Amino acid sequence: MSPVLLLLLCLLPSAVGRFPSLDHISPRAGDKAQGRAVAGLLKRLLGNRSTEFVVSVNRSLSNDSLDVCELRSTKNNKIVAAGSTGVAVASGIYNYLKYFCNCHVSWSGNQLEVPSPLPKLSGVLRISTPHRFRYYQNVCTVSYSSVWWDWPRWEREIDWMALNGINLPLAFTGQEVLWQEVYRSLGLNQSEIEEFFTGPAFLAWNRMANIYKFGGPLPQSWHVNQLHLQFKILERMRAFGMIPVLPAFSGNIPRGILRLYPEANVTKLGPWAQFNCSYSCSLILDPRDPLFLHIGSLYLSQVVKMFGTDHIYNTDTFNEMTPPSSDPDYLSAISRSVFASMTAVDPKAIWLMQGWLFFSNPTFWQPPQIRSLLRGVPLGRMIVLDLFAETEPIFSRTESFYGQPFIWCMLHNFGGNSGFYGTVESINSGPFKALNFPNSTLVGVGMTPEGIEQNPVIYELMSELAWRKEPVNLAKWASLYAMRRYGSPEEKLTAAWKLLFASVYNCTVEHYRNHNHSPLVRRPSFRLNTGLWYEPADLFESWKLFMEAAPSLMSKETFRYDLVDVTRQVLEVLTTSFYQDIADAFQNKKMAELLTAGGVLIYDLLPELSRLLNSNRNFLLGTWLEQARSKGLDEKEAQLYDMNARNQLTLWGPSGEILDYANKQWGGLMEDYYAQRWGLFVQTLVESLDTGIPYHQDTFNKAVFQVEQGFVYNGRKYPTQPQGDTYEIAYRIFLKYYPQALKTL
Repeated sequence: MSPVLLLLLCLLPSAVGRFPSLDHISPRAGDKAQGRAVAGLLKRLLGNRSTEFVVSVNRSLSNDSLDVCELRSTKNNKIVAAGSTGVAVASGIYNYLKYFCNCHVSWSGNQLEVPSPLPKLSGVLRISTPHRFRYYQNVCTVSYSSVWWDWPRWEREIDWMALNGINLPLAFTGQEVLWQEVYRSLGLNQSEIEEFFTGPAFLAWNRMANIYKFGGPLPQSWHVNQLHLQFKILERMRAFGMIPVLPAFSGNIPRGILRLYPEANVTKLGPWAQFNCSYSCSLILDPRDPLFLHIGSLYLSQVVKMFGTDHIYNTDTFNEMTPPSSDPDYLSAISRSVFASMTAVDPKAIWLMQGWLFFSNPTFWQPPQIRSLLRGVPLGRMIVLDLFAETEPIFSRTESFYGQPFIWCMLHNFGGNSGFYGTVESINSGPFKALNFPNSTLVGVGMTPEGIEQNPVIYELMSELAWRKEPVNLAKWASLYAMRRYGSPEEKLTAAWKLLFASVYNCTVEHYRNHNHSPLVRRPSFRLNTGLWYEPADLFESWKLFMEAAPSLMSKETFRYDLVDVTRQVLEVLTTSFYQDIADAFQNKKMAELLTAGGVLIYDLLPELSRLLNSNRNFLLGTWLEQARSKGLDEKEAQLYDMNARNQLTLWGPSGEILDYANKQWGGLMEDYYAQRWGLFVQTLVESLDTGIPYHQDTFNKAVFQVEQGFVYNGRKYPTQPQGDTYEIAYRIFLKYYPQALKTL
């Protein structure tokens, strides 16, 4: 590839200079320490080949806080990489590995066949970014994806962050132990504290004042484990030159506070989602009450004492909740008070806030309300995450958040769902539109998925765009992605990825949430969403190309993952087709057709999909459950974590309050949850036609709830190692279902 195309020079103006209040935000670790961190990453990634890279960090390479990395070749076939931060060096080296060595690193596997000797650079390759910050994570990500992680898994993730240029990651692990100490110091007893915290899989929504108690109580061993984990996470993030974002107080309090402070100005919220007040209707302390400053200062003092500080703190007021008043003066006073609780402890504090509330409740958050909330904080002392900007940008209708700096974010994923999904045209153009927006206050780009470890292609594209000066040619980028992901210029796979990028990965705004709505992972009914934003023919043709390329590429971990994933996506689409056949047959009282369509779905397609998923380590329910159980010190704790892990994927609440929101297409779930529900649905329809008794959804819901609840508590162990030959299973499925797929077109 031509070095000209790789010279990712970003010469666009930055908004950083407009906000001197951000000038003090800089890496805590020294240059040499950051260089050592990058050397350690390369050793973990490349083994002995890592000695062929000479790395150094010199913050004077950048005179405007914008990261830069310069790479050059030496006469003895080494690559010298010097950058303004450890993250800049790691990202620069990864760009070299991608575009000169044809390598790839992802959640679903690496392709690291590095040429020997290393390809030479013909001059200095300078890689820079116009974005002061590259943010990562959503407050939900910690529950949907990383809740059960141990240090080795966190270490791999932080390495991935550095390689992909992340320098502003959320660091929320271990905060509950600090809250426990604050509440104890205030006089709450242990039972009042335990009633407040949810179980581990639901802590994200406990922190946002949506729910309490459900899935708890948190064992003391959990607190100890998470505290030690946070120390390691922060040490490594800072070693790379990252700026970890730490938590602050939003006003969410335990009920026991009212016993101690009966005169406190507290609002009881209404129910959240479909939860009743047994687990929701949280108590919110008015930020104008002096007690707010007291509690907020106590907590942030604990945070700074235990975790140190990089001066950026996240807290979200009114997340998916309606404020008690729309009066602009009230909203301005609220944000002013929240910020005061930060600056009382850290005079240099910057408040980082998710902008989700402006999207989730647009009726309430009109321009006067948004402006008042944002302007309650001095300009430049708040950074707003435009959380869902690839689909619903807020900056463009708020005059760049009325002067506050913001970060353009790609949310992409809800609930950590499986399934191909992306908005590649939007994310390819959106950051550049934000940068060139009149009077733009953009200070960065970010990735804010609710759940990760899916659709790795989208995250590689988005992270790379942070170092580009203009949008990429998507077809060409997809072709190069296919080459480095598999390490070979396979024309069939190049063609397949071009098709995928033009179809399933190019969702339009009006369909942005359809990827959550496949009938495969929804409780059966006659009201399921079957719409697609792409032509299935493109997916089926891509599948055919993958199968044709498979025999020579099954040794590649990345290819095996993608073969499972594309076959899974096809069977997801075919499930919708069979569902429509089942519904049509029942409505027209055609028993034979109902038995045929239902029988194929229940007794062949879903079992085959289950076998396929069980053949790859990335699609195993057993891994998720084993990670959860391993956190327990005894069987009682292990069972609590097991219930948390199962419930979040399925019922999401004691009675299915957010049913199937966090659905995953995993082996184990497929046979014991989804297939069981579909089997009961078909059986119920057959009995209805046979007896003449009308089908009633409410009656079915009560029956299927027993199946769903039974899964949560069945205690069954599932494989944690792959079973079966992926190619044999996929090929058998292809022979049976490719002709069926073509018939649906």
